[in-house]
Amino acid sequence: MARTEYYDDPEAPRPNSMIVAASAVVTDENGRILLQRRRDNDLWALPGGGMELSESLPNCAVREVQEETGLEVEITGLVGTYTDPRHIIAYSDGEVRRQFNVCFTARITGGELAVSDESTDLRFATPSEIDALAIHHTQRLRIQHFLENRPTPYLG
Repeated sequence: MARTEYYDDPEAPRPNSMIVAASAVVTDENGRILLQRRRDNDLWALPGGGMELSESLPNCAVREVQEETGLEVEITGLVGTYTDPRHIIAYSDGEVRRQFNVCFTARITGGELAVSDESTDLRFATPSEIDALAIHHTQRLRIQHFLENRPTPYLG
């Protein structure tokens, strides 16, 4: 299924769903950030996805990281909340969503790095490497807020 992301685009389709989601900034022992290259839009992104009715947002982030990367993680903090109505995600099946995303920080506790059916590549990247990658504005914002080492989470 293909995915198109719009940001502040008057031509974006109107949303027909609201999804609660979690993502995580996972770092390795060298401080590099884990990214996945999404299969649905070929952009690099933090691991994350929609919350299931039976789980909490932190559990959602842990599950999504494991499903998408093979790594087991522990939540260590909060980067922020991301609810910008200008960000619209359209899928080829007709779903057009607004997303309410909570982005956490996490540390690796186990597992083995492995590409999933949702991605084509995984990598740990330094901030300078991230600058050169194709990443959607909203993902780049979360990474920027993490790198700023803010004293309080971003609320937006």
